[in-house]
Amino acid sequence: MITSNFVRSTCCVSLVFLAICIADSATDENLSLQRYLSQDDTGLSTNKRIQQIMQGGGTADISWPQPPKLKAEKIDVKSEIAKLNTTYVYQSSWPGDELKLGSVSAVSFDREGNVVIFHRVDRIWDGQTFNNNNIFQQRRKGPIRDNTVLALERKTGQVVYGWGKGLFYMPHGLTIDHENNAWVTDVALHQVFKFGPRGSNDQPLLKLGTEFTPGAGDSKFCKPTSVAVLENGDFFIADGYCNARILKFDRNGKKILAWGQNSFAGTSFDVAPKNYFAIPHALTLVPEQQLVCAADRENGRVQCFFWTNGTFHSQYHNQIVGDRLFSMDYTPAEGGQLVVVNGPIGELGLKPDTYNEVRGYVINMRTKQVISKFGPNDMQFSNPHDVAVTKDGSEIYVAELNPMRIHKFLHKTLAKSMPMSEAKTPMAHHSVSGSTTVNTISRSGPAYQVDEVVVKSNGSISTLDALLAQETEQWSKAANKTHHPGGTAILVASLMLLFAALTFALALIIARRRKRGCLPFGVKNRRHAWDFPSKPDGFKLGGLLMDRSKRGGFEKLDQNASDEENEASTNMLTSAPFA
Repeated sequence: MITSNFVRSTCCVSLVFLAICIADSATDENLSLQRYLSQDDTGLSTNKRIQQIMQGGGTADISWPQPPKLKAEKIDVKSEIAKLNTTYVYQSSWPGDELKLGSVSAVSFDREGNVVIFHRVDRIWDGQTFNNNNIFQQRRKGPIRDNTVLALERKTGQVVYGWGKGLFYMPHGLTIDHENNAWVTDVALHQVFKFGPRGSNDQPLLKLGTEFTPGAGDSKFCKPTSVAVLENGDFFIADGYCNARILKFDRNGKKILAWGQNSFAGTSFDVAPKNYFAIPHALTLVPEQQLVCAADRENGRVQCFFWTNGTFHSQYHNQIVGDRLFSMDYTPAEGGQLVVVNGPIGELGLKPDTYNEVRGYVINMRTKQVISKFGPNDMQFSNPHDVAVTKDGSEIYVAELNPMRIHKFLHKTLAKSMPMSEAKTPMAHHSVSGSTTVNTISRSGPAYQVDEVVVKSNGSISTLDALLAQETEQWSKAANKTHHPGGTAILVASLMLLFAALTFALALIIARRRKRGCLPFGVKNRRHAWDFPSKPDGFKLGGLLMDRSKRGGFEKLDQNASDEENEASTNMLTSAPFA
Protein backbone atom coordinates (compact mmCIF):
# COMPACT_ATOMS: atom_id res chain seq x y z
CA MET A 1 0.00 0.00 0.00
CA ILE A 2 2.76 2.35 0.99
CA THR A 3 4.64 1.42 -2.17
CA SER A 4 1.56 2.17 -4.33
CA ASN A 5 1.11 5.60 -2.71
CA PHE A 6 4.78 6.32 -3.15
CA VAL A 7 4.57 5.49 -6.88
CA ARG A 8 1.50 7.67 -7.38
CA SER A 9 3.18 10.58 -5.57
CA THR A 10 6.31 10.19 -7.63
CA CYS A 11 4.28 10.21 -10.89
CA CYS A 12 2.40 13.33 -9.85
CA VAL A 13 5.59 15.15 -8.96
CA SER A 14 7.12 14.08 -12.28
CA LEU A 15 4.11 15.33 -14.25
CA VAL A 16 4.18 18.67 -12.44
CA PHE A 17 7.91 19.03 -13.08
CA LEU A 18 7.43 18.15 -16.77
CA ALA A 19 4.65 20.73 -17.12
CA ILE A 20 6.85 23.40 -15.55
CA CYS A 21 9.68 22.56 -17.95
CA ILE A 22 7.36 22.76 -20.98
CA ALA A 23 5.94 26.08 -19.84
CA ASP A 24 9.40 27.42 -19.15
CA SER A 25 10.56 26.30 -22.58
CA ALA A 26 7.62 27.99 -24.27
CA THR A 27 8.23 31.17 -22.31
CA ASP A 28 11.89 31.18 -23.33
CA GLU A 29 10.93 30.78 -27.01
CA ASN A 30 8.56 33.72 -26.83
CA LEU A 31 11.16 35.85 -25.12
CA SER A 32 13.72 34.85 -27.72
CA LEU A 33 11.40 36.01 -30.48
CA GLN A 34 10.73 39.26 -28.67
CA ARG A 35 14.41 39.96 -28.45
CA TYR A 36 14.45 41.29 -32.00
CA LEU A 37 10.80 41.87 -32.88
CA SER A 38 9.51 45.21 -31.66
CA GLN A 39 6.14 44.91 -29.94
CA ASP A 40 3.87 47.65 -28.65
CA ASP A 41 5.56 47.75 -25.24
CA THR A 42 8.95 48.28 -26.86
CA GLY A 43 7.84 51.03 -29.22
CA LEU A 44 9.71 53.72 -27.30
CA SER A 45 12.93 51.71 -27.42
CA THR A 46 12.57 51.24 -31.18
CA ASN A 47 11.87 54.93 -31.57
CA LYS A 48 15.04 55.74 -29.63
CA ARG A 49 17.02 53.52 -31.93
CA ILE A 50 15.61 55.29 -34.98
CA GLN A 51 16.44 58.68 -33.48
CA GLN A 52 19.91 57.46 -32.71
CA ILE A 53 20.46 56.28 -36.26
CA MET A 54 19.45 59.67 -37.64
CA GLN A 55 21.61 61.53 -35.10
CA GLY A 56 24.63 59.36 -35.81
CA GLY A 57 25.43 59.06 -32.11
CA GLY A 58 26.95 56.26 -30.11
CA THR A 59 25.07 53.26 -28.84
CA ALA A 60 26.24 53.07 -25.26
CA ASP A 61 22.88 54.10 -23.79
CA ILE A 62 20.77 51.87 -26.03
CA SER A 63 20.38 48.17 -25.39
CA TRP A 64 20.24 46.78 -28.89
CA PRO A 65 18.58 43.35 -29.02
CA GLN A 66 21.05 40.77 -30.23
CA PRO A 67 19.49 37.40 -31.11
CA PRO A 68 21.73 34.41 -31.67
CA LYS A 69 23.13 34.68 -35.18
CA LEU A 70 22.74 31.91 -37.67
CA LYS A 71 25.98 30.37 -38.76
CA ALA A 72 26.98 31.84 -42.10
CA GLU A 73 30.09 31.17 -44.10
CA LYS A 74 32.38 34.15 -43.67
CA ILE A 75 34.24 35.51 -46.65
CA ASP A 76 37.11 37.93 -47.11
CA VAL A 77 34.94 40.90 -48.12
CA LYS A 78 37.84 43.15 -49.09
CA SER A 79 39.35 40.62 -51.48
CA GLU A 80 35.94 39.71 -52.93
CA ILE A 81 35.19 43.37 -53.67
CA ALA A 82 38.59 43.72 -55.32
CA LYS A 83 37.75 40.80 -57.62
CA LEU A 84 34.53 42.44 -58.89
CA ASN A 85 34.52 44.03 -62.31
CA THR A 86 33.69 47.70 -62.71
CA THR A 87 31.08 47.69 -65.45
CA TYR A 88 30.05 51.36 -65.30
CA VAL A 89 32.18 54.39 -66.12
CA TYR A 90 31.74 57.54 -64.05
CA GLN A 91 30.71 60.69 -65.94
CA SER A 92 32.42 63.27 -63.73
CA SER A 93 31.52 66.29 -65.87
CA TRP A 94 27.78 65.63 -65.61
CA PRO A 95 25.68 67.64 -64.75
CA GLY A 96 28.24 70.48 -64.45
CA ASP A 97 29.63 72.60 -61.63
CA GLU A 98 27.19 75.43 -62.29
CA LEU A 99 24.28 73.40 -60.87
CA LYS A 100 24.04 74.02 -57.11
CA LEU A 101 22.05 71.45 -55.15
CA GLY A 102 21.11 70.65 -51.59
CA SER A 103 21.07 67.11 -50.23
CA VAL A 104 19.69 64.99 -53.09
CA SER A 105 17.29 62.46 -51.57
CA ALA A 106 15.70 60.82 -54.64
CA VAL A 107 16.03 60.32 -58.40
CA SER A 108 13.66 59.04 -61.10
CA PHE A 109 12.90 59.43 -64.84
CA ASP A 110 10.04 61.20 -66.56
CA ARG A 111 8.46 60.05 -69.82
CA GLU A 112 10.65 62.41 -71.85
CA GLY A 113 13.73 60.64 -70.50
CA ASN A 114 14.84 63.48 -68.23
CA VAL A 115 16.53 62.70 -64.93
CA VAL A 116 14.24 64.08 -62.21
CA ILE A 117 15.70 64.70 -58.76
CA PHE A 118 14.25 65.67 -55.38
CA HIS A 119 16.58 67.76 -53.22
CA ARG A 120 16.39 69.57 -49.90
CA VAL A 121 17.98 72.89 -50.93
CA ASP A 122 19.11 74.41 -47.59
CA ARG A 123 17.56 71.86 -45.22
CA ILE A 124 19.69 69.37 -43.29
CA TRP A 125 18.27 66.41 -41.37
CA ASP A 126 20.17 66.18 -38.09
CA GLY A 127 19.58 65.18 -34.48
CA GLN A 128 17.52 68.28 -33.77
CA THR A 129 15.10 67.96 -36.70
CA PHE A 130 12.63 65.66 -34.89
CA ASN A 131 11.86 65.02 -31.23
CA ASN A 132 11.44 61.58 -29.66
CA ASN A 133 7.80 61.52 -30.78
CA ASN A 134 8.80 62.10 -34.43
CA ILE A 135 7.37 65.63 -34.43
CA PHE A 136 9.14 68.00 -36.80
CA GLN A 137 10.87 70.76 -34.80
CA GLN A 138 11.56 73.36 -37.51
CA ARG A 139 8.12 74.42 -38.68
CA ARG A 140 8.99 78.04 -37.94
CA LYS A 141 11.34 78.01 -40.94
CA GLY A 142 8.38 77.47 -43.24
CA PRO A 143 8.46 75.44 -46.45
CA ILE A 144 11.51 75.42 -48.69
CA ARG A 145 11.40 78.54 -50.85
CA ASP A 146 13.25 77.23 -53.91
CA ASN A 147 12.43 74.52 -56.44
CA THR A 148 12.86 71.12 -54.81
CA VAL A 149 12.12 69.08 -57.97
CA LEU A 150 14.46 69.55 -60.92
CA ALA A 151 14.49 67.76 -64.28
CA LEU A 152 17.90 67.42 -65.94
CA GLU A 153 18.51 66.58 -69.58
CA ARG A 154 20.20 63.19 -69.66
CA LYS A 155 22.77 64.10 -72.25
CA THR A 156 23.85 67.59 -71.21
CA GLY A 157 22.75 67.83 -67.57
CA GLN A 158 21.00 71.13 -68.24
CA VAL A 159 17.91 71.97 -66.17
CA VAL A 160 14.80 71.38 -68.30
CA TYR A 161 12.21 72.42 -65.72
CA GLY A 162 11.72 72.77 -61.99
CA TRP A 163 8.89 73.05 -59.50
CA GLY A 164 8.07 72.53 -55.83
CA LYS A 165 8.57 75.98 -54.31
CA GLY A 166 6.88 76.56 -50.97
CA LEU A 167 5.50 73.01 -50.69
CA PHE A 168 7.91 70.78 -48.77
CA TYR A 169 9.81 70.81 -45.49
CA MET A 170 12.00 67.68 -45.67
CA PRO A 171 11.90 65.93 -49.08
CA HIS A 172 12.54 62.21 -49.22
CA GLY A 173 11.08 59.96 -51.96
CA LEU A 174 10.23 60.63 -55.61
CA THR A 175 8.70 58.42 -58.33
CA ILE A 176 7.42 59.37 -61.80
CA ASP A 177 4.68 56.99 -62.97
CA HIS A 178 3.65 55.82 -66.46
CA GLU A 179 1.31 58.82 -66.86
CA ASN A 180 4.14 61.22 -65.95
CA ASN A 181 2.62 61.99 -62.57
CA ALA A 182 5.07 62.78 -59.77
CA TRP A 183 4.70 61.01 -56.41
CA VAL A 184 6.68 62.44 -53.50
CA THR A 185 7.02 61.84 -49.76
CA ASP A 186 7.86 64.41 -47.10
CA VAL A 187 9.09 62.98 -43.79
CA ALA A 188 8.51 66.25 -41.92
CA LEU A 189 4.89 66.50 -43.05
CA HIS A 190 4.38 62.70 -42.71
CA GLN A 191 2.51 62.87 -46.02
CA VAL A 192 2.45 61.42 -49.53
CA PHE A 193 1.54 63.57 -52.54
CA LYS A 194 0.60 62.93 -56.14
CA PHE A 195 1.19 65.79 -58.61
CA GLY A 196 0.43 66.00 -62.32
CA PRO A 197 3.11 66.11 -65.05
CA ARG A 198 5.83 68.65 -64.22
CA GLY A 199 4.05 69.44 -60.98
CA SER A 200 0.96 70.76 -62.81
CA ASN A 201 1.18 74.20 -61.25
CA ASP A 202 2.12 72.81 -57.82
CA GLN A 203 -1.42 71.61 -57.14
CA PRO A 204 -1.55 68.04 -55.74
CA LEU A 205 -3.99 65.59 -57.32
CA LEU A 206 -3.93 63.37 -54.23
CA LYS A 207 -2.77 63.92 -50.66
CA LEU A 208 -2.47 61.17 -48.05
CA GLY A 209 -1.60 61.53 -44.37
CA THR A 210 -2.15 64.26 -41.80
CA GLU A 211 0.10 67.31 -41.94
CA PHE A 212 2.88 67.27 -39.30
CA THR A 213 1.05 64.46 -37.46
CA PRO A 214 2.75 61.05 -37.29
CA GLY A 215 0.53 58.01 -36.88
CA ALA A 216 0.04 54.35 -37.67
CA GLY A 217 -3.57 54.04 -38.82
CA ASP A 218 -5.07 53.75 -42.29
CA SER A 219 -5.01 57.51 -42.82
CA LYS A 220 -1.71 58.43 -41.13
CA PHE A 221 1.95 57.75 -41.77
CA CYS A 222 5.16 58.27 -39.87
CA LYS A 223 8.04 59.47 -42.05
CA PRO A 224 7.00 57.70 -45.27
CA THR A 225 9.93 57.03 -47.56
CA SER A 226 8.94 55.86 -51.05
CA VAL A 227 6.17 55.13 -53.58
CA ALA A 228 5.83 52.60 -56.43
CA VAL A 229 2.96 52.77 -58.95
CA LEU A 230 1.37 50.01 -61.05
CA GLU A 231 0.04 50.61 -64.56
CA ASN A 232 -3.56 50.14 -63.36
CA GLY A 233 -3.14 53.06 -60.98
CA ASP A 234 -2.74 51.06 -57.76
CA PHE A 235 0.27 52.15 -55.74
CA PHE A 236 2.44 51.11 -52.80
CA ILE A 237 3.79 53.27 -49.98
CA ALA A 238 6.77 52.39 -47.80
CA ASP A 239 5.85 53.79 -44.37
CA GLY A 240 9.42 53.57 -43.38
CA TYR A 241 11.09 55.11 -40.37
CA CYS A 242 8.57 54.41 -37.62
CA ASN A 243 5.91 51.94 -38.74
CA ALA A 244 8.12 49.73 -40.94
CA ARG A 245 5.26 48.59 -43.17
CA ILE A 246 4.20 48.58 -46.80
CA LEU A 247 0.67 49.61 -47.78
CA LYS A 248 -1.20 49.11 -51.04
CA PHE A 249 -3.88 51.57 -52.23
CA ASP A 250 -6.14 51.77 -55.26
CA ARG A 251 -5.85 54.67 -57.70
CA ASN A 252 -8.30 56.74 -55.60
CA GLY A 253 -6.30 56.38 -52.40
CA LYS A 254 -8.38 53.66 -50.73
CA LYS A 255 -6.33 51.19 -48.72
CA ILE A 256 -6.29 47.62 -50.07
CA LEU A 257 -3.84 45.84 -47.79
CA ALA A 258 -0.76 46.31 -45.59
CA TRP A 259 2.04 44.11 -44.29
CA GLY A 260 5.29 44.30 -42.37
CA GLN A 261 6.43 44.79 -38.80
CA ASN A 262 9.37 46.46 -37.14
CA SER A 263 12.61 44.63 -36.38
CA PHE A 264 15.83 46.02 -34.99
CA ALA A 265 18.74 43.74 -34.32
CA GLY A 266 21.93 45.61 -35.15
CA THR A 267 23.71 43.54 -37.79
CA SER A 268 20.52 41.59 -38.19
CA PHE A 269 20.59 40.24 -41.73
CA ASP A 270 21.43 36.77 -40.40
CA VAL A 271 18.29 36.50 -38.29
CA ALA A 272 15.65 38.99 -39.42
CA PRO A 273 12.59 36.98 -40.49
CA LYS A 274 10.49 37.46 -43.60
CA ASN A 275 8.10 40.42 -43.73
CA TYR A 276 9.95 42.23 -40.95
CA PHE A 277 11.69 45.52 -41.73
CA ALA A 278 14.26 47.77 -40.15
CA ILE A 279 13.30 50.87 -42.18
CA PRO A 280 11.84 50.00 -45.60
CA HIS A 281 13.65 52.81 -47.35
CA ALA A 282 12.88 52.46 -51.09
CA LEU A 283 10.56 50.57 -53.45
CA THR A 284 10.88 49.23 -56.98
CA LEU A 285 8.79 46.98 -59.24
CA VAL A 286 9.71 43.80 -61.13
CA PRO A 287 6.95 43.64 -63.78
CA GLU A 288 7.97 40.28 -65.26
CA GLN A 289 7.24 38.51 -61.97
CA GLN A 290 4.65 40.96 -60.60
CA LEU A 291 6.81 41.79 -57.61
CA VAL A 292 7.24 44.86 -55.46
CA CYS A 293 10.65 44.98 -53.78
CA ALA A 294 11.70 46.98 -50.74
CA ALA A 295 15.14 48.09 -49.57
CA ASP A 296 15.22 46.81 -45.98
CA ARG A 297 17.80 49.40 -44.99
CA GLU A 298 19.14 48.43 -41.57
CA ASN A 299 18.83 44.71 -42.32
CA GLY A 300 21.05 45.15 -45.38
CA ARG A 301 18.76 43.28 -47.76
CA VAL A 302 16.14 43.55 -50.50
CA GLN A 303 12.81 41.81 -49.85
CA CYS A 304 10.44 41.11 -52.74
CA PHE A 305 6.70 40.38 -52.48
CA PHE A 306 3.91 39.50 -54.91
CA TRP A 307 2.17 42.78 -55.58
CA THR A 308 -1.26 41.16 -55.71
CA ASN A 309 -1.42 40.07 -52.06
CA GLY A 310 1.88 41.02 -50.38
CA THR A 311 3.05 37.42 -50.00
CA PHE A 312 6.79 37.05 -49.52
CA HIS A 313 8.68 35.91 -52.63
CA SER A 314 12.42 36.24 -52.08
CA GLN A 315 15.19 38.23 -50.44
CA TYR A 316 18.62 39.33 -51.62
CA HIS A 317 21.56 39.91 -49.35
CA ASN A 318 25.29 39.50 -49.68
CA GLN A 319 28.14 40.07 -47.25
CA ILE A 320 29.84 42.20 -49.89
CA VAL A 321 26.98 44.72 -49.68
CA GLY A 322 27.10 44.74 -45.89
CA ASP A 323 24.61 45.51 -43.13
CA ARG A 324 22.97 48.62 -44.63
CA LEU A 325 21.24 48.89 -48.01
CA PHE A 326 19.74 52.29 -48.76
CA SER A 327 18.12 51.89 -52.15
CA MET A 328 17.73 49.69 -55.21
CA ASP A 329 16.25 49.76 -58.70
CA TYR A 330 15.43 47.00 -61.18
CA THR A 331 16.46 46.46 -64.78
CA PRO A 332 15.43 43.43 -66.90
CA ALA A 333 18.84 43.50 -68.58
CA GLU A 334 20.81 40.23 -68.51
CA GLY A 335 17.80 38.29 -67.26
CA GLY A 336 16.97 40.65 -64.39
CA GLN A 337 19.28 42.67 -62.17
CA LEU A 338 19.01 44.74 -59.00
CA VAL A 339 21.20 47.83 -58.82
CA VAL A 340 21.75 48.71 -55.16
CA VAL A 341 23.65 51.27 -53.08
CA ASN A 342 24.69 50.59 -49.52
CA GLY A 343 25.64 53.04 -46.78
CA PRO A 344 28.29 53.90 -44.20
CA ILE A 345 28.47 51.94 -40.95
CA GLY A 346 30.40 54.45 -38.84
CA GLU A 347 27.53 56.91 -38.45
CA LEU A 348 25.75 54.39 -36.22
CA GLY A 349 28.50 54.70 -33.66
CA LEU A 350 29.22 50.99 -34.05
CA LYS A 351 32.57 49.44 -34.75
CA PRO A 352 31.90 47.27 -37.80
CA ASP A 353 32.67 43.58 -37.42
CA THR A 354 33.42 43.20 -41.11
CA TYR A 355 35.05 45.22 -43.88
CA ASN A 356 32.71 47.62 -45.67
CA GLU A 357 32.94 49.73 -48.82
CA VAL A 358 30.22 52.25 -49.68
CA ARG A 359 29.58 51.55 -53.35
CA GLY A 360 27.00 50.64 -55.92
CA TYR A 361 26.58 46.95 -56.68
CA VAL A 362 24.76 44.93 -59.33
CA ILE A 363 23.00 41.76 -58.13
CA ASN A 364 21.87 38.99 -60.47
CA MET A 365 18.31 38.12 -59.40
CA ARG A 366 18.56 34.52 -60.61
CA THR A 367 21.78 33.61 -58.80
CA LYS A 368 21.53 36.26 -56.02
CA GLN A 369 25.23 36.94 -56.56
CA VAL A 370 26.94 40.33 -56.73
CA ILE A 371 28.36 40.50 -60.24
CA SER A 372 29.87 44.01 -60.48
CA LYS A 373 30.53 47.25 -58.64
CA PHE A 374 30.65 50.96 -59.42
CA GLY A 375 31.54 54.24 -57.73
CA PRO A 376 32.69 57.78 -58.53
CA ASN A 377 36.00 57.39 -60.37
CA ASP A 378 35.99 53.80 -59.13
CA MET A 379 36.16 55.12 -55.56
CA GLN A 380 33.65 54.92 -52.72
CA PHE A 381 30.57 57.05 -52.15
CA SER A 382 30.18 59.05 -48.96
CA ASN A 383 26.43 58.89 -48.28
CA PRO A 384 24.34 57.64 -51.23
CA HIS A 385 20.58 57.76 -50.70
CA ASP A 386 18.80 56.62 -53.88
CA VAL A 387 19.54 55.04 -57.25
CA ALA A 388 17.79 54.77 -60.63
CA VAL A 389 18.74 52.70 -63.69
CA THR A 390 17.41 52.80 -67.24
CA LYS A 391 15.48 49.75 -68.38
CA ASP A 392 18.24 48.62 -70.73
CA GLY A 393 20.77 48.95 -67.90
CA SER A 394 22.95 51.38 -69.86
CA GLU A 395 22.83 54.30 -67.41
CA ILE A 396 22.77 54.58 -63.62
CA TYR A 397 22.11 57.69 -61.53
CA VAL A 398 22.87 57.94 -57.81
CA ALA A 399 21.48 60.62 -55.49
CA GLU A 400 23.83 61.52 -52.65
CA LEU A 401 23.11 63.50 -49.48
CA ASN A 402 26.68 64.55 -48.79
CA PRO A 403 28.40 65.62 -50.95
CA MET A 404 25.22 67.15 -52.30
CA ARG A 405 25.09 65.96 -55.89
CA ILE A 406 23.69 63.59 -58.48
CA HIS A 407 26.07 61.07 -60.08
CA LYS A 408 25.88 59.59 -63.56
CA PHE A 409 27.39 56.27 -64.69
CA LEU A 410 27.49 54.92 -68.24
CA HIS A 411 27.90 51.25 -69.07
CA LYS A 412 31.44 50.58 -70.25
CA THR A 413 30.27 49.24 -73.61
CA LEU A 414 28.76 52.64 -74.41
CA ALA A 415 31.53 54.64 -72.76
CA LYS A 416 34.17 52.94 -74.92
CA SER A 417 32.24 53.73 -78.08
CA MET A 418 32.22 57.46 -77.31
CA PRO A 419 35.10 59.50 -78.81
CA MET A 420 37.18 61.62 -76.47
CA SER A 421 35.69 64.79 -77.94
CA GLU A 422 32.32 63.68 -76.62
CA ALA A 423 33.48 62.57 -73.19
CA LYS A 424 32.22 65.82 -71.65
CA THR A 425 29.40 66.39 -74.12
CA PRO A 426 27.19 63.28 -74.27
CA MET A 427 26.05 61.90 -77.62
CA ALA A 428 23.09 63.60 -79.21
CA HIS A 429 20.02 61.84 -80.57
CA HIS A 430 20.33 60.45 -84.08
CA SER A 431 17.53 59.57 -86.45
CA VAL A 432 17.22 57.95 -89.84
CA SER A 433 14.32 58.21 -92.24
CA GLY A 434 12.26 55.10 -92.73
CA SER A 435 13.10 53.70 -89.30
CA THR A 436 11.43 52.29 -86.22
CA THR A 437 12.10 53.38 -82.63
CA VAL A 438 12.27 51.21 -79.52
CA ASN A 439 11.71 53.06 -76.24
CA THR A 440 12.77 52.06 -72.74
CA ILE A 441 10.57 52.23 -69.65
CA SER A 442 10.81 53.44 -66.07
CA ARG A 443 11.00 51.61 -62.75
CA SER A 444 7.21 51.61 -62.50
CA GLY A 445 6.74 49.98 -65.86
CA PRO A 446 5.61 52.90 -68.09
CA ALA A 447 7.18 53.66 -71.43
CA TYR A 448 9.39 56.69 -71.79
CA GLN A 449 11.88 57.69 -74.42
CA VAL A 450 15.39 57.62 -73.02
CA ASP A 451 17.46 56.25 -75.88
CA GLU A 452 16.25 55.95 -79.46
CA VAL A 453 17.66 52.71 -80.80
CA VAL A 454 16.92 53.39 -84.44
CA VAL A 455 17.07 50.55 -86.99
CA LYS A 456 16.64 50.87 -90.75
CA SER A 457 13.52 49.28 -92.13
CA ASN A 458 15.49 46.92 -94.39
CA GLY A 459 17.29 45.57 -91.32
CA SER A 460 20.71 45.67 -93.00
CA ILE A 461 22.58 47.82 -90.48
CA SER A 462 21.68 49.82 -87.40
CA THR A 463 22.38 53.49 -86.92
CA LEU A 464 24.41 52.70 -83.81
CA ASP A 465 26.72 50.40 -85.82
CA ALA A 466 27.12 53.09 -88.47
CA LEU A 467 28.04 55.64 -85.83
CA LEU A 468 30.57 53.29 -84.29
CA ALA A 469 32.13 52.62 -87.69
CA GLN A 470 32.29 56.36 -88.42
CA GLU A 471 33.89 57.10 -85.05
CA THR A 472 36.46 54.31 -85.55
CA GLU A 473 37.38 55.71 -88.96
CA GLN A 474 37.81 59.20 -87.47
CA TRP A 475 40.07 57.87 -84.76
CA SER A 476 42.17 55.97 -87.32
CA LYS A 477 42.63 59.09 -89.41
CA ALA A 478 43.58 61.13 -86.35
CA ALA A 479 46.12 58.50 -85.28
CA ASN A 480 47.78 58.47 -88.71
CA LYS A 481 48.24 62.23 -88.87
CA THR A 482 51.78 63.59 -88.31
CA HIS A 483 52.00 66.08 -85.48
CA HIS A 484 53.95 69.28 -86.27
CA PRO A 485 54.95 71.46 -83.32
CA GLY A 486 53.80 75.08 -83.44
CA GLY A 487 55.79 78.28 -82.92
CA THR A 488 54.66 78.63 -79.32
CA ALA A 489 56.01 75.17 -78.43
CA ILE A 490 59.38 75.98 -80.00
CA LEU A 491 59.62 79.29 -78.11
CA VAL A 492 58.82 77.64 -74.77
CA ALA A 493 61.42 74.92 -75.38
CA SER A 494 64.09 77.52 -76.26
CA LEU A 495 63.40 79.53 -73.09
CA MET A 496 63.63 76.38 -70.97
CA LEU A 497 67.03 75.49 -72.51
CA LEU A 498 68.33 79.06 -71.95
CA PHE A 499 67.22 78.97 -68.31
CA ALA A 500 68.95 75.64 -67.78
CA ALA A 501 72.22 76.97 -69.30
CA LEU A 502 72.19 80.10 -67.09
CA THR A 503 71.53 78.00 -64.01
CA PHE A 504 74.44 75.70 -64.82
CA ALA A 505 76.79 78.67 -65.41
CA LEU A 506 75.82 80.31 -62.11
CA ALA A 507 76.37 77.05 -60.22
CA LEU A 508 79.84 76.71 -61.82
CA ILE A 509 80.86 80.26 -60.78
CA ILE A 510 79.72 79.67 -57.19
CA ALA A 511 81.66 76.39 -57.04
CA ARG A 512 84.85 78.08 -58.23
CA ARG A 513 84.50 80.85 -55.63
CA ARG A 514 84.04 78.27 -52.89
CA LYS A 515 87.18 76.50 -54.04
CA ARG A 516 89.11 79.77 -53.64
CA GLY A 517 87.80 80.21 -50.11
CA CYS A 518 85.11 82.71 -50.99
CA LEU A 519 81.41 82.42 -50.22
CA PRO A 520 78.60 83.22 -52.61
CA PHE A 521 77.81 86.81 -53.40
CA GLY A 522 76.16 88.79 -50.61
CA VAL A 523 77.07 86.27 -47.87
CA LYS A 524 79.32 87.41 -45.01
CA ASN A 525 81.82 85.06 -43.44
CA ARG A 526 80.64 84.05 -39.97
CA ARG A 527 83.45 84.32 -37.40
CA HIS A 528 83.91 81.49 -34.91
CA ALA A 529 85.73 81.39 -31.56
CA TRP A 530 88.65 79.55 -33.12
CA ASP A 531 89.19 82.01 -36.04
CA PHE A 532 92.37 84.19 -36.08
CA PRO A 533 91.82 87.96 -36.38
CA SER A 534 92.02 89.13 -39.97
CA LYS A 535 93.57 92.51 -40.90
CA PRO A 536 94.07 94.22 -44.23
CA ASP A 537 97.87 94.27 -43.89
CA GLY A 538 98.13 90.51 -43.48
CA PHE A 539 99.17 88.12 -40.77
CA LYS A 540 101.62 89.39 -38.05
CA LEU A 541 103.02 87.10 -35.36
CA GLY A 542 103.77 90.05 -33.06
CA GLY A 543 100.20 91.15 -33.05
CA LEU A 544 99.13 87.67 -32.14
CA LEU A 545 101.56 87.46 -29.21
CA MET A 546 100.52 90.92 -28.03
CA ASP A 547 96.88 89.96 -28.02
CA ARG A 548 97.72 86.77 -26.14
CA SER A 549 99.60 88.71 -23.40
CA LYS A 550 96.65 91.07 -22.99
CA ARG A 551 94.14 88.27 -22.62
CA GLY A 552 96.37 86.06 -20.50
CA GLY A 553 96.26 83.18 -22.96
CA PHE A 554 93.78 81.73 -25.42
CA GLU A 555 90.13 81.76 -24.36
CA LYS A 556 88.41 78.46 -23.76
CA LEU A 557 85.92 77.55 -26.46
CA ASP A 558 82.33 78.11 -25.24
CA GLN A 559 80.41 75.24 -26.85
CA ASN A 560 77.26 75.68 -24.69
CA ALA A 561 76.39 79.02 -26.22
CA SER A 562 76.42 77.49 -29.69
CA ASP A 563 74.17 74.61 -28.63
CA GLU A 564 71.64 76.95 -27.03
CA GLU A 565 71.53 79.09 -30.12
CA ASN A 566 70.89 76.09 -32.36
CA GLU A 567 68.23 74.79 -30.00
CA ALA A 568 66.48 78.17 -29.88
CA SER A 569 66.60 78.32 -33.66
CA THR A 570 65.13 74.84 -33.96
CA ASN A 571 62.35 75.59 -31.50
CA MET A 572 61.40 78.73 -33.39
CA LEU A 573 61.17 76.87 -36.69
CA THR A 574 59.20 74.02 -35.16
CA SER A 575 56.65 76.34 -33.56
CA ALA A 576 56.29 78.60 -36.59
CA PRO A 577 53.32 76.72 -38.15
CA PHE A 578 51.38 76.95 -34.87
CA ALA A 579 52.02 80.70 -34.29
